[in-house]
Amino acid sequence: MSRHAYQQPVIMKGNCYKMSRSKDKYESSNRRQQIIMSPEEAASGKKTCWTGIEITGYVRNISPTLWHFEHLTALYLNDNHLMRLPSDIGLLVNLRTLDVSSNKLRSLPAELGELIQLRELLLNHNCLRVLPYEIGKCFHLHVLGLLGNPLQKEFLSIYNEPNGTQKLLTYMLDNLSFTGTAPPQRPWIPLAKPNKTRPSCIFTVMCYNVLCDKYATRQMYGYCPGWALSWDYRKKAILDEIRHYSADIISLQEIETEQFYSFFLQELKNDGFEGIFSPKSRAKTMGENERKFVDGCAIFFRSSKFSLIKEHLIEFNQLAMANAEGSDNMLNRVMPKDNIGLAALLKVKENAWDSMSDVNQISQPLLVCTAHIHWDPEFCDVKLIQTLMLSNELKTIIDEASHSFRPGHKYDSNSVQLLLCGDFNSLPDSGVIEFLGKGRVSMDHQDFKELGYKPCLQRLLSSDTSEYTHSFKLASAYSEDIMPHTNYTFDFKGIIDYIFYTKTGMVPLGLLGPVSNDWLRENKVVGCPHPHIPSDHFPLLVELELMHTASQQQPPNGLINRR
Repeated sequence: MSRHAYQQPVIMKGNCYKMSRSKDKYESSNRRQQIIMSPEEAASGKKTCWTGIEITGYVRNISPTLWHFEHLTALYLNDNHLMRLPSDIGLLVNLRTLDVSSNKLRSLPAELGELIQLRELLLNHNCLRVLPYEIGKCFHLHVLGLLGNPLQKEFLSIYNEPNGTQKLLTYMLDNLSFTGTAPPQRPWIPLAKPNKTRPSCIFTVMCYNVLCDKYATRQMYGYCPGWALSWDYRKKAILDEIRHYSADIISLQEIETEQFYSFFLQELKNDGFEGIFSPKSRAKTMGENERKFVDGCAIFFRSSKFSLIKEHLIEFNQLAMANAEGSDNMLNRVMPKDNIGLAALLKVKENAWDSMSDVNQISQPLLVCTAHIHWDPEFCDVKLIQTLMLSNELKTIIDEASHSFRPGHKYDSNSVQLLLCGDFNSLPDSGVIEFLGKGRVSMDHQDFKELGYKPCLQRLLSSDTSEYTHSFKLASAYSEDIMPHTNYTFDFKGIIDYIFYTKTGMVPLGLLGPVSNDWLRENKVVGCPHPHIPSDHFPLLVELELMHTASQQQPPNGLINRR
C-alpha cells in the first residue's frame, strides 16, 4: 500500500523497524524506519505486505476501522492526545508491539489482556494510576514501559524490583478475579453392547498424564494463575477427576515418587485400589531427598476385580546399553533417555466375570502396561526405538506368563490379553503409532533418521525381514475424529496419549468423549492447566469387554488401525 501524507495526523503504513538508540529501553521511540512503496511501485500493481501502523501528531480520536486490522503485529500510537483506548483494541490478537506512550490515558481497557501475543507494551508518560489485572494474561510480554505514570505503590513497588516486569505480570494474573464457568461433562460415547452368549468381564480403564509438580512452572505455563498451577490445588482436582470417572484400572504418568506413596496410594487404597509404581531410571543415581521428586509411572487396579500376579519394570536406557553394539547412536541418543514402561500382570478374579460364566473354570491373565515415551520431537528415532524395545519386552513377559500363570497348565501366548496405555509423545502419523497399530514398521522408516540402528535392532528383535514387527493385534480405542487432542497447551495441541487393546480378546463398549470445543473457545482457554482443568493432558477412559480365552470369538475390529 502506498503512503498518503496528511498535515495532521500523519499515518505511515509499512514494515516498521525500530532504530537502535541509547535511551532507556522502556521509553518510546520516535525514530522508526519505514519501508514505503513508491508511487511508481504502486502504479505498477506491486502488492504490499504491511503489518505495522504508526499514527502520530496530536491525535485525539482513532477511527474504529483500525481495530479491524487483525493482521497487525505492531501499532504505534505514541505522542498523541488520546484519553482512552476502546475495548475493541482486544480484536488485534496478533499484536506483538503496542506503543501508546506520551498520551493522556487515565485508564486502560481490560481487553488488553486478550493480546496474548504481545512482547512489548509501552505505556510511558500517561496519567495511569491503576492497571487492569487482565494485563497479567499477556504471558509473552518481555518489555513493559510504565515510566512517568502516577501509579499506585501496589504496582510500582513490584515493578521496580529486579525482574520487575515478570513479577508484576505474575502478581496481576494471580490476583485477577476468575469468573470462568466449569466445562460441561464430557459425553459418553457408546460403541457396542455386551455379548451375553459368552463368559466376559466388563471393566473400565483410564489413562492420564497428571503433569508432575516440577514441570508445572510459570515459564512453561505462563497463562495459568499460580494458585491454579500449584500442586496443592491441582492434586485435589486430579484426584477428584480420577474418582469421578471411577475406572477399574488407572494408568498414570508423571507421578512424583513422594506423591505416589504419600497421596495417591493412600487415597486410592481407601477407594478399594491397589497400586504399583516405578520412577524414571535416574532415581537410582540420586540420594533419598532428590529421589522423592523423580516422576514415573503408576498402575492402580480395583482389588475386588483384579489381583496382582507380578509386576515388571522396563528401563529403556538399560536395554539400549545392553544392545548398543554396532551403533554409537544407540549409546549417545537412546541410552541417555531414562524413560520407562511399567507392566502389571493381573488375574481377573472369579467374581468379576458375568453370572453365566463357570467361575470354577475361569482363570484369565491380563497384562496391563503403562509407558511414558521420550518427549522431544527432535528425537523421533528414540521414541520409535523405545517403543520397539517395549513391545519386545512385553512379548517376553507374555511368553513367560503363558507358561507359568497356572500351575500344571500351559497357555499359548494369545491367552494373555494386553492392555497398553500411555503418553507416547507421538502423533497418529508417527512411526510409533504405525508400529503399534499396524504391527509393523519399515527398517528404513524416516523416523530412524538413517542413523544406523539396523544391526543392533535386528539382534534385539530377531527380524529376518525388512520390517520390525509384533504379533499383539492391537487397536486404538480412540480415533482422531473422536478425540482431536489429548494434550492441550498454548504451543501444542494434539493427540499423544493412547489406549491400545488386544482386539482378538477385547471389545470397546464405550469411551469418554472430548472436552467441549465450544467451552474452550467461549472461555478463551488458550492452554491447560487451567483453573478447571488440572493437567495439560485430558484423561482417556474406555469401557472394555474382556472375553475368556476358552470361549473366545473374533470380536469386531477396533476403531482405528484395524489389521
